[in-house]
Amino acid sequence: MIMPMLREMRGEMREMRSEMHEMKQQLDKLESGQKTIRQALTADTMMSKFVTGDFEERIFELERKVEALSKGN
Repeated sequence: MIMPMLREMRGEMREMRSEMHEMKQQLDKLESGQKTIRQALTADTMMSKFVTGDFEERIFELERKVEALSKGN
């Protein structure tokens, strides 16, 4: 009587291990997706800062030229 119960328990443990392995794989996929999204957001933020910085630099240059022209008159 005990042996069949132990075999049944062993089978259930194998099933649980298999399910846990599948869950771990799904979590790994989710984490990978989140990492990709975070990297894309970081790249987008850096690009926005670069474009904004470039735009501000060009405005500063124009202001400096206008100031130089106004001092020249």
